[in-house]
Amino acid sequence: MKNSFFKTVLAVICGILILQIVGFIFFMSSLVGVAASGGKNVILPRNGVLDIDLSKVLVAEQGRDNSMPDLQSIRSGEMIATVGLWDVVQALKAAAADPSVQYVLLRPEGSLTGISTTEELRASLADFRRSGKAVVAYLQNPGNASYYLATVADKIYMSNVHGGQNSLLGLTSQTMYLKDVLDKLGVNVQLIRHGKYKSAGEMFVRNSSSPENREQNQALVDAMWKAISEPMAEAREIELARLNSLIDNLELEQPEDFLEAGLVDSLMDHEALVAQLCTLAQVQKSEDLHLIPLADYISAKVKPAVGTTKVAVLYADGEIVDSDDPEQISGDRFVREIDKLRKDNSVKAVVLRVNSPGGSVSASEKIRSALDLLQKEKPLVASYGNYAASGGYWISNGCSRIFADRSTVTGSIGVFSMIPEFSKVIRKIGVGIEVIGSNKHSGMLSLIRPFDAKETAYLQASVEDIYERFVNLVAEGRDMDSNAVDAIAQGRVWSGSDALRIGLVDEIGTLEDAIAYAASQAGLVSADDYVVSAAPAVPTFMEQLLKGIGQLKEEPSILSGTPFAPMASSVEAVLSEKNPGQVFARLPYSLEIR
Repeated sequence: MKNSFFKTVLAVICGILILQIVGFIFFMSSLVGVAASGGKNVILPRNGVLDIDLSKVLVAEQGRDNSMPDLQSIRSGEMIATVGLWDVVQALKAAAADPSVQYVLLRPEGSLTGISTTEELRASLADFRRSGKAVVAYLQNPGNASYYLATVADKIYMSNVHGGQNSLLGLTSQTMYLKDVLDKLGVNVQLIRHGKYKSAGEMFVRNSSSPENREQNQALVDAMWKAISEPMAEAREIELARLNSLIDNLELEQPEDFLEAGLVDSLMDHEALVAQLCTLAQVQKSEDLHLIPLADYISAKVKPAVGTTKVAVLYADGEIVDSDDPEQISGDRFVREIDKLRKDNSVKAVVLRVNSPGGSVSASEKIRSALDLLQKEKPLVASYGNYAASGGYWISNGCSRIFADRSTVTGSIGVFSMIPEFSKVIRKIGVGIEVIGSNKHSGMLSLIRPFDAKETAYLQASVEDIYERFVNLVAEGRDMDSNAVDAIAQGRVWSGSDALRIGLVDEIGTLEDAIAYAASQAGLVSADDYVVSAAPAVPTFMEQLLKGIGQLKEEPSILSGTPFAPMASSVEAVLSEKNPGQVFARLPYSLEIR
């Protein structure tokens, strides 16, 4: 009987394993089939409207192969194509000269990766309008980002349906403080930092904002609001004070309020919108109105760079880490990319596109050294996206010229180290631990006892040394006096427009502006003289697939879905490090505009 039982159990286990393997093979085959039949051979209509629907596309720093579905999208049930900002710029240039594209329909409510991305997309749409073709925007539930983008259009139409949610309310910065709850739990976070504005870690050691942090956050929010509200008011030909008054007094509740205030041109439901779009396209029936999705147009019109003379865009997008994580700016991996560009004779100039809140100091140092070597041989220009702060500024401030958007978050020249210790927790739960070390301070990073005065001073000295190194690097890179750098450093975060005023960047301009400048420094005057290539390369089908499978297994952040979600990446980036006592040059938060 025992043998029969065990045989039955073994057969059931083998059957489950076989079913899982067959299911996985079927799943893989389905994905490969989808990819093989995907949008690589898009057929465009003879005449149509370029449809930029941001609920269907995510505009990121770099695109991806959209011929296969994104597994994260499969999990969420929303199929969103990821397109690169540069590809969108190129697509709009092609559409401006393409007789088959009649105008652009902009539906700006949806996925954007940051305020600077929105700013550059808006600039490209303004360039498209200069070709003589129209941009028409349609809004349903206006927010800060969507309305700002919509104001680039010739006409703004808005849904006349009541019951939506207007979130054009101005910008806010939210920070939570955990000292009280950590005290109750018995967790002691030991924060070692330099920079009176360096607020990373402050959430763990205070129960409210420091005056310096409150000051810099207010200044940053004000600068970013100015960067988007001024173009809004100018585009709609109203006074900025009037726009702020409408928002401050909550006068924009219903669609009619937007119309009466002159913020939109007309109210209409979906059927009326389609009729209007048909009129603009000079067709009689909705069946003859051909909307061309942006991702399809990019697939058809924006081809990989082919040429022997290149300007390379090197994307520094993500956290700066010591690990070999392909999804982040891994120190060693990124250095290899830099060395490839330095040794590639077809690459005549490089644009370092930075979209990073920073991270590891040691990885930043490696990257900066490799970039310095590259710059000795080729023109190196920086272009800043949503962030180029702390480590992101560390690696890039030595570039010959720095372009930023008005809303770029930069600076944050400061460093910190954060080490929790759990001695009170251990005592509370009744666990006894005996530590035996070979030397007096062997257990200082064990996380089970607080630092003594000498250990604190030891770590503070390390932070001070790295801060001094950071300041001197900036002084050298920006041709400034180190005391002048220290005065604007101290961990303070600046907007791009303020960074221009104090000398941390050279020019307010887009990625396209930076590429043109880098090309000119290499003696390439006309855009026909070179092609633009990207590094690192876009992940292959298999790399995306493996990444997607990993994402399906990932647990969401504890902060996901809360008002504090923008802080999740920064908190997790620090707490996930395996090296207690590591020094970081990183922003304390991520910013989102809605």
